[in-house]
Amino acid sequence: MKAIVQDKYGSADVLELRDVEKPQPGADDLLIRVHAAGVDPGVWHLMTGLPYLVRVMGFGFRKPKMGVRGTDVAGSVEATGRNVIQFKEGDQVYGTCDGSFAEHACAKAERFALKPSNLSFEQAAAVPVSGMTALNGLRDAGKIQSGQKVLIIGAAGGVGTHAVQLAKAFGAVVTGVCSTSKADLVRAIGADEVIDYTREDFADGTRRFDLILDTAGRRPLSYLRRALTPQGTLVIVGGEGGDRWLGGFQRQIFAPLRSLSTKQKLLGLISKERQQDLLTLKDLIEAGKLTPVIDRNFPLKEAPQAIRYLEQGQARGKVVVTVSN
Repeated sequence: MKAIVQDKYGSADVLELRDVEKPQPGADDLLIRVHAAGVDPGVWHLMTGLPYLVRVMGFGFRKPKMGVRGTDVAGSVEATGRNVIQFKEGDQVYGTCDGSFAEHACAKAERFALKPSNLSFEQAAAVPVSGMTALNGLRDAGKIQSGQKVLIIGAAGGVGTHAVQLAKAFGAVVTGVCSTSKADLVRAIGADEVIDYTREDFADGTRRFDLILDTAGRRPLSYLRRALTPQGTLVIVGGEGGDRWLGGFQRQIFAPLRSLSTKQKLLGLISKERQQDLLTLKDLIEAGKLTPVIDRNFPLKEAPQAIRYLEQGQARGKVVVTVSN
C-alpha cells in the first residue's frame, strides 16, 4: 500500500510517499481503508520531534517509533479482529489511529465510531482530534455552563472552529479571537463577538470572561489572567513557540502551579481520545449544531505540502488529506 513515511525527524522534506506493507489487525482492532485524514499540529510535532519533550514522552528519541504520519482518519472497515463485535466490514467510521496518511490503517476498535451520516469522509476526517480537544477543553476541563461568557483564542483554527460551535451549543455567550482575514469565518460559525487581535487587546481590562480556551499557544499566563473573572477558568491547549526543549508546553506545565496562589483556575489540557466523545460529536453534528470547517484538501502524495500549509498559520479551520474515494 502507499503511505507517507519518515525515517528521521525533520521538516516536511523528510516525508516520502512509499510502498509499505499493509497492517494486519489484532484481536481488538479494525483495519480501515482510509478515505481521508486530517492534519493537525500534533502531526508537525511528531514529524520534527520538537520540542524534545515529544521524544522523551515515548515517541522515539533518535527517530520516530512510528514511521507513518497522521492521526485523524475517516474510512471504511475492511476487516475486524476476532474480539470486535461493535463494527462490521463495510461500516463507515471516523476516529484516530497511528499512521492515517496511508491507504490502510489499523487501530483499536475503541478509537472509532460510526461516521456522522451527514458528513463526507473529508469532513469527518477533520473532526476527531480537534473536535475531541475542544470538547475536552470546554466541557471536561472548563466545566462550561450555559450563560457563561467564553473567550476562544485562535477561534479560526482547527480546534477553535470546533470550540466556537460547541460553546454555543452549550449555551455560552462566545467571543472569538482571530486575525482580520478570519473574522468573517468566526462570525459565520456563530460567535457572538469577534476580536481582531491585530487591532484590539482582549486583555485591556474592559471585559472579563468566565472561561478562556487558549488554542494559540504563545501569550503569557499573566497576560491571559487579565481577561479572566476573579474566579474564572483558563484552559491552555497545545504549545507552540518557546524553546526546543519544552516549546510552548511550559505554560501547560506551570499553569496548575500558578493556580495555587489565586482563585482563578489555570489548567493545561491533556486531551483524551474516547469513543464516547466521538459519539457525542456525532450526535451534535447530525443535529446541525456542529459542522467541521475545511480550508483545503490535498491528495495523499501532497501530504508534505499540507503540513507546510498548516505550519504557515494561515489555515481557516482544518486541512485534510484525501486518500481515496
